[in-house]
Amino acid sequence: MSSVYYYIPAFLLLVSFALRVPGLVRHWRDPLVRSVGVVIPLGAVVFFFAAPPTVSAVNALTGVANFSAPLVYAVVTAGSAGVINLMLTWQGGPEERRRAATLWCAGVYGAVIVALLALFALGDAPDERLQDFDTYYSTTPYLREMIVLYLVAHAVATTVLSVLCWRWACEVTGLLRAGLVLIVAGGVLGLGYTAGKLLAVGARWTGHDWDGVSTTVAPSMAALSSLLQCIGFALPAVGHSLHERWRRRSRYHRLGPLWEIMRLVIPYELVRIPPWSSLSRRHLRRTCDIRDGLRLLAPHLEHRAGADVRGHGRATVPGALKPGAAEHAALVIAAFDSLRGRPGDGDGSVQSLIDSDDGLVRLSDAVRVMAARGSFAAAGHDRNRHDPSAAPRKAVS
Repeated sequence: MSSVYYYIPAFLLLVSFALRVPGLVRHWRDPLVRSVGVVIPLGAVVFFFAAPPTVSAVNALTGVANFSAPLVYAVVTAGSAGVINLMLTWQGGPEERRRAATLWCAGVYGAVIVALLALFALGDAPDERLQDFDTYYSTTPYLREMIVLYLVAHAVATTVLSVLCWRWACEVTGLLRAGLVLIVAGGVLGLGYTAGKLLAVGARWTGHDWDGVSTTVAPSMAALSSLLQCIGFALPAVGHSLHERWRRRSRYHRLGPLWEIMRLVIPYELVRIPPWSSLSRRHLRRTCDIRDGLRLLAPHLEHRAGADVRGHGRATVPGALKPGAAEHAALVIAAFDSLRGRPGDGDGSVQSLIDSDDGLVRLSDAVRVMAARGSFAAAGHDRNRHDPSAAPRKAVS
């Protein structure tokens, strides 16, 4: 198997870890963040040290033939324990129960790592094997037990992870469920890796040569397994982040119709925000402008002064407005009146509307719909025809 198939996953995992470093530094006290900060670099280390060129370099550096074998086995075993711990932390539950399970997992797999190193020290592996160590030494005392122990420990960890994810996937929906299913699929491939290694070792015990399964098929399944599990762990968080970005951008644009009217209502020039400013800054500026305008209209939103803006006159609006803004202020009053008493609109007061971001979005949607349907035609048609400045103007916020 080409070394590229080892180094590419290692590189991708390192890039993923580098992108998470700022979050790891800020939220290191979070157990889930710590677990991710351990598992990702461990995965990169596994692929890096399992690559044949790295195996040869480590053996030459240490002066011990095949020293890379127990090193890789130990790192894979530690990674298996780390993934189980990550799954337990991610799933949540009672703190005491989670901590007990984590300690138990760390203790068992820590003992396995010690046993692997001890068995290698007791065995005799004079011939350097870069890719087929498992099958070449599958009949050597102590090394045989080391190889089987490593494979069984990996299989148990993969099975536990897959069962935990599958049970959880049956209880949830959406991106979390999709991520868990991908982790389970990666676990199945991980069991295929273990099965391939055991088949090749068992074939050597019976005098057959199935080394190709161990050196080509099994590593390919391991690489694909790691890829699926990394995507599975990342999918819910990345998907949630993208959804939140889309939701914030959507809310910002939905506030546009109301904000453009408030630009006409407010009797002073608004602070302009450069178009290259962050979305959060532009959204904050837009909501502040809208709230300033609504506070100016507050008395007229609460008391319509008997006017019906739906075709039988105009609503009473403040006098201290920019020229041409009266009809648009009346449109806001009419839109607010159409929302009063609807479920989800608080107590129907101006203050509850101003304090609620959702309320501002609903009011802006109402303004847009009423303007599109021509509900305001009787109140503003004549003035808009003679005063172009009365129409809402596009601007950058």
